Amino acid sequence: MGTLDQAVETQLRNLQERSGLTLAALHAKLRASGLAKHGELRDWLKRDLGMGHGDANLVVTLYLSPPAAASKATTSTGGADDAVLDAIYAGPKAAMRPIHDKLMAAIGRFGAFEVAPKKTYVSLRRKKQFAMIGPATNTRFDVGLNLKGVNATARLKPLPPGGMCPFKVELTDAKGVDAELLGWIRAAYDQAG
Repeated sequence: MGTLDQAVETQLRNLQERSGLTLAALHAKLRASGLAKHGELRDWLKRDLGMGHGDANLVVTLYLSPPAAASKATTSTGGADDAVLDAIYAGPKAAMRPIHDKLMAAIGRFGAFEVAPKKTYVSLRRKKQFAMIGPATNTRFDVGLNLKGVNATARLKPLPPGGMCPFKVELTDAKGVDAELLGWIRAAYDQAG
């Protein structure tokens, strides 16, 4: 089982302990709701069962996924988003994929979180987004961090106010995924709690 699979399994165990409901029971409730769209189902779980965004998103993703994808239970949100992730690292940006993979393996050890691939980057969330990762160019990978209470450094670069992340770290290869970077990501992960 990969690190992401382990993170999802942990998230599902924690969700079952908090809610007292198995994944199958939650899926039965979704069927009974009469709703069909991902966003409607997710919002229903948040509103009616008091789930957090990440937990509700995972439950709905697994509910709407084809059986093979659901049994795999990855933090990626299933087939379509896996294709988006593949597209992010296609062509000249394929050289950036090892940075992504090394980051995800390390971050997966922190605990449960939601992985939401977008068109050009991947958003990582708990109760709120804590990081954005992805190739900025064919030769540069950016890690955006939603991090408070730290000062910028030569490596931890400040971003203009009002954006999703107040800091970014630029990487050119997987060697940049080091203890310093993981410390900042861990702090952002903890703050997103």
